[in-house]
Amino acid sequence: MNPRHVLAALSLLPIFLLAACGTAPPLRHMPAAQALAPTVERAPDGVTRSTTLSVLTYNVEGLGWPARSGRADDLNRIGAHLAALRATCKAPDVVMFQEVFSGAAKKAILATGYPAIVHGPRRTTRHATLFTDKLPGRAKIGRGELGMKLTGSGLVIASSYPVLFTRDEAYGRRSCAGIDCLANKGIMLARISIPGVPAPIDLFDTHMNSRGASKAPLPRNLEAHARQAVEASAFIDRNHDDSYPIVFGGDFNMRHSAGRWENFTRYQPMELVHRACMAPQSGCDVRMSWDGDEPWVDTQDLQFFEGGDKVAITPIRVEALFDGGPAGPVLSDHDGFLVTYRLTWREG
Repeated sequence: MNPRHVLAALSLLPIFLLAACGTAPPLRHMPAAQALAPTVERAPDGVTRSTTLSVLTYNVEGLGWPARSGRADDLNRIGAHLAALRATCKAPDVVMFQEVFSGAAKKAILATGYPAIVHGPRRTTRHATLFTDKLPGRAKIGRGELGMKLTGSGLVIASSYPVLFTRDEAYGRRSCAGIDCLANKGIMLARISIPGVPAPIDLFDTHMNSRGASKAPLPRNLEAHARQAVEASAFIDRNHDDSYPIVFGGDFNMRHSAGRWENFTRYQPMELVHRACMAPQSGCDVRMSWDGDEPWVDTQDLQFFEGGDKVAITPIRVEALFDGGPAGPVLSDHDGFLVTYRLTWREG
């Protein structure tokens, strides 16, 4: 082996040791009897009912040393801020977190006080097996392509409503590029039950391969992202019940990348919240700054949605959290993206 590769591998050893003895992913079970029913509105026709569901997607930048240092205070503030919002009944009903890697990040999630908390793929979780051929270019130990995972996915979903069950899957071994390969990135499902709503809601959370931050060449990281898009779509197809509404959120790492958008939308038919809220007559209350005709290309943090057979779902408000304004201080390298949906169904 090239001596430089040996030194690079040795430099990553502290990360491996920290990952091997790290804090367990946050987990909290909520009995169904503890769930509080939301306010349900009745339409003038007497049979149509509706309520709301607010979903926040938030990358908390919870990387540990040596990737990041000095993050504990801000992570603690994230947990405290969400806990304060919960105390005043102003918190999102559901939060889809990404980059919950460090012990401080995991403790911050528990500190939010959400009664139901589940996590995504761990370091040893099984991988998708759709792709076995090599990515373009050569794997390099110096940029983290070791052939082993040093930590889990960093995915967590926190909910005010009971989680009926979860599923998760890591992206394939041949579907990551660069430093991203050190984490067992993937996708997770949390199916929640809302009292009074006649069908569960399927929530999917993901964190996909980065671009420049991966340190891998463009052809290599582009193909890795394309493969993950296929694997995410296959996971959703296997685990989603079409009779239930669905929300798919996370850090998709597609900002300013036409190639990534083209690949992703080829396999993902769900509607994008940004597009729905920009449509004429949508009635969606946009409480954040969107520039240009395609504001979704300016962010990594997105949500997609689709209705079920019994319950329709429509975004009615979008806003930022943790953006430095009234909704909270900037505590991560991402703002939080909060979407309020209206769930609608007919009785009988």
